[in-house]
Amino acid sequence: MKHVTIIGAGLCGLVLARVLHLHGIPSRIFEAEASIDMRGQGGQLDIHAHNGQVALEAAGLLNEFKSIIHHGAAATRVLDPQGVVLFEEADDGMNTRPEVLRGDLRRMLIASLPEGTVNWGKKLAHIAKSGDGQHRLTFADGTHASADIVVGADGAWSRVRSLLSDARPEFAGMMFVETYLRDVDRLHPASAQAVGPGAMYALTPGKGIVAHREAGNVLHAYIQLVCDESWASQLDLNDPRSVSLVADHFKGWSPALTALITKSETTPVKRMIHRLPDRHRWTRVPGVTLLGDAAHLTPPGGEGANLAMLDGAELALAIATHPDDVEAAFARYEDDMFSRSEILARDAREVVDLCLGQRAPFGLIDFLSGATASGV
Repeated sequence: MKHVTIIGAGLCGLVLARVLHLHGIPSRIFEAEASIDMRGQGGQLDIHAHNGQVALEAAGLLNEFKSIIHHGAAATRVLDPQGVVLFEEADDGMNTRPEVLRGDLRRMLIASLPEGTVNWGKKLAHIAKSGDGQHRLTFADGTHASADIVVGADGAWSRVRSLLSDARPEFAGMMFVETYLRDVDRLHPASAQAVGPGAMYALTPGKGIVAHREAGNVLHAYIQLVCDESWASQLDLNDPRSVSLVADHFKGWSPALTALITKSETTPVKRMIHRLPDRHRWTRVPGVTLLGDAAHLTPPGGEGANLAMLDGAELALAIATHPDDVEAAFARYEDDMFSRSEILARDAREVVDLCLGQRAPFGLIDFLSGATASGV
């Protein structure tokens, strides 16, 4: 079996490389970032028993995973704009959806790979098929590489996708603003009390404040707005006036909640939310496939990281089953992934509607109450 070349050292690319390694199949990863510590690694993820944990089991990392769980963080509460609790569910300790920091999970996966698997500082600038069945990779630093088997795990704005599909992400009609409060029990006690030990949702139609209590006495918040793309794209959150424009949407809300916007101890980060078509598919192209957001970008619906890791595990297992026929492996993987991702894309739309649609927050409360009653 020849090397599998993976573009992107996110969760899906790392799981792919790890499961391949367990089956004796070599891989290499080209990653745009200069190192694991180049930037913040994102917030907390709930890793689900039916997909994310399945992937980690295939990677032989469930025990290591248990050591990085933020116990108690699976608690959930929904508040009204004045901070009144409308719904609350404690962490039951069963670890069906345990919370972990994305950065901790990524470090665990990197540590599980042979040294040198990840080639840092290799941002893919261009990829093209050459006449000998190889793919020529050109990186932003001017270097080149060739590969016969290429997996695009390079996210929403994937360069590899261009070999398979003309689809481009489109604006999904919403923006998230990411903020952090630190040392919250001492410096921001009202906000800490409002958020509680796990996840907090304060939602009304078209806008909301969502926050997680993270390890290290940190509140990590996402301010969510349904908005016009041109308005959102013009916001420069390095400018306090732009932050004030976001905060203006929450006038009259509890100061314990609006502090999550106005008191951020890091520069707020704007996340323009994009999506690919729900039924994003392509005709089989020899030697190339996609994982995660490169294949099925959706608005945040609670399944993105889990689905991406499952993609990585299932592709690796398909390759291990067909080590001498990568086309059979890719076809098998894509058939399953296309069906699964189409369903979850529709589910993500429903989750967004529950959170920001006309019934917010009561649609979400009904959903959470049903999930609690059924044990989901």
